[in-house]
Amino acid sequence: MPSDAAALYCAPESKTQMQVMPEIYFHNTLSGKKELFVPIDPERVTVYVCGPTVYNFVHIGNGRPAVVFDVLTRLLRSIYPHVSYARNVTDIDDKINAAALANGEPIQALADRFTDAYEKDMLTLGVIPPDIAPRATHHIDEIIAMIEELISSGHAYANEGHVLFDVPSDPSYGSLSRRSLEDMLDGARVEVAPYKKDAKDFVLWKPSTDEQPGWPSPWGVGRPGWHIECSAMIRKHLGRSIDIHGGGSDLTFPHHENEAAQSRCANHTSDYVRYWLHNGMLTMGGEKMSKSVGNVHTIHELAEQYSGEVLRYALLAGQYRSPLAWSAELIQQAQSSLDSLYQALRDNPVDEQPAAHFDQRKSREFPQTVVTALCDDLNTPQALAAMHELAADLQKAEDKSAIQNARQQLLAGGWLLGLLEQDAESYFTASGGKLNADELSAEEIDNLVEARNAARASKDFAGADKIRDQLADAGIELEDLREGTRWRRT
Repeated sequence: MPSDAAALYCAPESKTQMQVMPEIYFHNTLSGKKELFVPIDPERVTVYVCGPTVYNFVHIGNGRPAVVFDVLTRLLRSIYPHVSYARNVTDIDDKINAAALANGEPIQALADRFTDAYEKDMLTLGVIPPDIAPRATHHIDEIIAMIEELISSGHAYANEGHVLFDVPSDPSYGSLSRRSLEDMLDGARVEVAPYKKDAKDFVLWKPSTDEQPGWPSPWGVGRPGWHIECSAMIRKHLGRSIDIHGGGSDLTFPHHENEAAQSRCANHTSDYVRYWLHNGMLTMGGEKMSKSVGNVHTIHELAEQYSGEVLRYALLAGQYRSPLAWSAELIQQAQSSLDSLYQALRDNPVDEQPAAHFDQRKSREFPQTVVTALCDDLNTPQALAAMHELAADLQKAEDKSAIQNARQQLLAGGWLLGLLEQDAESYFTASGGKLNADELSAEEIDNLVEARNAARASKDFAGADKIRDQLADAGIELEDLREGTRWRRT
């Protein structure tokens, strides 16, 4: 059966649909203020987001930028004719090397395995795959070429098998994180080494031992530094200047500061990124969620207990630039809120089968209230509040036409947020393929409901109550309607 979300693809005319191209405002880290979004080329909007370093299963905090910028690209695609979205994978890193050594497996095998796991986790969270998913190891030639350009222009130098970016050569260095050169060493992860001219200089290329991955280069067998990877991949796939660069706020310095410096100098432009967007961190117990702290929940583990859609709702519950306190209470609130949206769809079905295809790039049939919230620096809490208002409108709709219109608006808003993409009946009755030993299958539940109805028909109310209690103990809630009895897992 097609999902309910597909129904929004053929939404009828509505007074709440978009009539004109809306204005979008983003908080730009570079300026420190909210700005009107004006793309370089309205015919091709370019977006790049820093992806994971693949040495283990990612935690739910790593899922936040993927979900946030998935909503951003959905919004952009509802307005602009073409959006080129790239999210990279760092598949060469000292952490990957160490994990592979500890596991006794080839480095590339470990990186491939956890890249696949990450992509599955993103699908669990309802994230649309990016148009481009570049991997660092696939761009060694581009990285070497960019480093050579930086050396020839006087912005980098080679020493003892290393190549380093000459930080003092870039007068704009520090503009993104708003740090002076004197403040650079304070709290930064910099290495003081004899091959550096200045302690602030950072590595573009470093030598590899026989046990480490390496590629031939003009400076010997080695591997790229972290920051240069993104610069080379962006230039190859998106261009020398891009519209939006996203990532976690922990990447602002030094990663994005260094990336911006080397790209400005290599690309000969002061306009490398028009809008820098950074999401806040997830916290647990007042501390940033981090593998080094040990306060992490992987998406892989959480998906064994909760649906990916519930986790996604929880990630959208806070404004993306603010820290989000992750807790069981947050997940339960998300579950309850998502239930209420699906309940509105379940209570108000339509006779027609929904269309099987939708081209969101051509649609302007999204609810104004949801779009307005998202256009205000991706205000997802306000967008979710608007969704619940739409659900309330659906519950109050009386005639068939009003129900159809209200459903389409709710589903259209759901598409922008990556929610409501399941069939409503299945949402409440499916186990998600994770039946516990004591959990009833759908067929067993249907048989018990039929037995209860038979007991009620024969006026065996004690027997009917016993079956209802049995189902309640198994986490099944019954609802007796004029049309019959329906059930849901709680």
